[in-house]
Amino acid sequence: MPSVLIVEDDEAMAIALRDGFAYEGFTPVVARDGEAGLRAALDGAPDLIVLDVMLPKMSGLDVLKKLRAEGTSTPIIMLTARGQEIDKVLGLRMGADDYVTKPFSFMELMARADAVRRRAAGAPGGRNGLERYTFGDMSVNFKTYEARRQGKPVDLSQREFQLLKYLIEHRGQVVAREQLLNAVWGYERIPFTRTVDMHVAKLRKKIEPSADDPRHIITVHRAGYKFVD
Repeated sequence: MPSVLIVEDDEAMAIALRDGFAYEGFTPVVARDGEAGLRAALDGAPDLIVLDVMLPKMSGLDVLKKLRAEGTSTPIIMLTARGQEIDKVLGLRMGADDYVTKPFSFMELMARADAVRRRAAGAPGGRNGLERYTFGDMSVNFKTYEARRQGKPVDLSQREFQLLKYLIEHRGQVVAREQLLNAVWGYERIPFTRTVDMHVAKLRKKIEPSADDPRHIITVHRAGYKFVD
């Protein structure tokens, strides 16, 4: 059975997560503060870590930073409270695989857990080494920066290749504009998210059958974008 480490100081939330993951076939381990969570992660080698941002003794971001510095590649999903937008961006920049904002449904958390574990296992479209991808009438080679539509070359900028690659690597997931800014542009401080919207609009004109009615890069109202095949 896969194991999950739940680092959460709220007792009711910790119990609910423990019982939910156990029902889904995981072996859950619970830590109630950051220091205990760090020890459990390093000693227990779990298959998944669910890590709250606000923790006693050591914050979730500090735990994340320590784990990544130690070379731990375990998928980590951060739990953030509503309004902690900057924590989400910092967490993703420091190596978190995904985040969920409280309150959330357990089914949403499980869907995200399945997705990050597939990517970590090297599933097609995982974050390690995506070189080629085909969708609709498009074929893209991210290694050689070549794109073709119906066999004809498509002129994509390097930024457009990076944006498309990131969306494909996270296909089926809603990717926030701030997440794209951090991953593709590398901004430590969030500028205008309109930057993402403008680049997505240009990219759609090049890869979509109809930019006004996109099939692949879908806008999720007030949330971000989602790539679908």
